[in-house]
Amino acid sequence: MPVTTDYPNSWYASTSPTGDALAPLIGHIDTDVCIIGGGYTGLSAAIHLRKLGYEVTLLEARRVGWGASGRNGGHVGTGQRAGQDQLEKWVGVDHARALWQLGLDAVKLVESLVHEFAINCELGQGNLHLASKRSHDKELREEVAHLQHHYNYDGAHYIPAEKVAQYTSAQGCFGGLLDKGARHLHPMQYALGLRDAALSLGVKLYEGSPAQSYQETDAVDVKTPTGSVRARFLVLGCNGYLAKLEPRIAGNIMPINNFMVATAPLPTDLRAAINPKNLSLSDSLFVIDYWKFSADGRLLFGGGENYTSRFPQDIKSFVRPYMLKLYPELAQTTIDYGWGGTLGITMNRMPDFGRLGRNIFYAQGFSGHGVPTATMAGQLMAHAIDGDAEHFNLMASVPTHRFPGGTLLRWPGLVAGMLFYSLLDKLAR
Repeated sequence: MPVTTDYPNSWYASTSPTGDALAPLIGHIDTDVCIIGGGYTGLSAAIHLRKLGYEVTLLEARRVGWGASGRNGGHVGTGQRAGQDQLEKWVGVDHARALWQLGLDAVKLVESLVHEFAINCELGQGNLHLASKRSHDKELREEVAHLQHHYNYDGAHYIPAEKVAQYTSAQGCFGGLLDKGARHLHPMQYALGLRDAALSLGVKLYEGSPAQSYQETDAVDVKTPTGSVRARFLVLGCNGYLAKLEPRIAGNIMPINNFMVATAPLPTDLRAAINPKNLSLSDSLFVIDYWKFSADGRLLFGGGENYTSRFPQDIKSFVRPYMLKLYPELAQTTIDYGWGGTLGITMNRMPDFGRLGRNIFYAQGFSGHGVPTATMAGQLMAHAIDGDAEHFNLMASVPTHRFPGGTLLRWPGLVAGMLFYSLLDKLAR
């Protein structure tokens, strides 16, 4: 079956060496590990499994990096998606410390893969997280103190409101948390670099090969439209595109849509005002805004989301108000690209790691923290398959909850909740 859906039109796709589609799977193949999903999770798992000596077959329904891995904001944040104070309450201080270290290791893993395989993906350093409300400013100040004093982390710095202008001209912001340990990159170039790395290591990678179903006996048998795979182990790296493939875990996550734009290249003076230190930036709203510069001087801005199966007809117009609220000086700036993507979120925003039966592993629900966490997930699943499940189990032991009503009722419940938090975003406090 030929690939019928190419990459969506985005600035990322237009500036990436996508190349021709890889051939679909035709016929039957036996392998040690079958991986479903060609995003960061699946690609990282494939790379690390090959390094451990396993035969690996990866099935991608469309193209590698077609989903969230090729459409996201490119932020590579430290820690976990939930704050350390919250994790301490959920799992205890010692467990929370171990999770913090895994988060730092995830950033280092991204860096090491970029350097090991010479991936040209605009790797940059530093993130500024801005307080959108006065109460958030106090929370950020306390978070910095907590990380410095209890985690010995010297990468986090509090930026008082009067000094924010040294870092950005964004309006309506108070203080900020500058994280020098964070990184940022071109997400699709990173995904395609992982693809090339996997291929160079001998991974059998098939595009245009959606997994239609699978059965587990002493092995796992996976069926595609034109082929099948029998494997000792199965890795599910589908995230927001899991659909009905595995009902046992589908209700653990909610697919939602985020949207991004890319402006035309900005004049030097605007770039110097908006982001003089070439950081990635984000704000503290529940429906978060996030942005950074491209190497050619465009503002890549993510803002707004929806909770339906459809994207807005005019994504550029949908995102523009979020951008202009922060940067009114861009009112006359042309937006060249607008695109959307689907990601998976969990109830508590911590990723959902787990194992089904003896030989099926999965990781999903990265909740906007996917570049480092999904990359790490692939490595941890590879090690677990090889017999070292310590860190995989550490992640899997974080409590997660199914959405009420499972896949049937999660949509109306989520929409009601998101509308509530969107209203809070609009209220000053």
